[in-house]
Amino acid sequence: MVKVNGTELDVAGKTVSEYLATTAYDPKRIAVERNGDIVFKSQYDDTILKDGDRLEIVSFVGGG
Repeated sequence: MVKVNGTELDVAGKTVSEYLATTAYDPKRIAVERNGDIVFKSQYDDTILKDGDRLEIVSFVGGG
């Protein structure tokens, strides 16, 4: 199980890209943190989620 923004999900074994493809997040407008470290967009395809990982996903919102 992986905790994503405080919710336990069964996504261990998937890459960050694979997980994001199942969500409504726009990969161009988010930042992903895994276990306290930023995951760069260039690493989404290579970063495999493991049991016990904690992901925080933050969406950027424009406005003025």
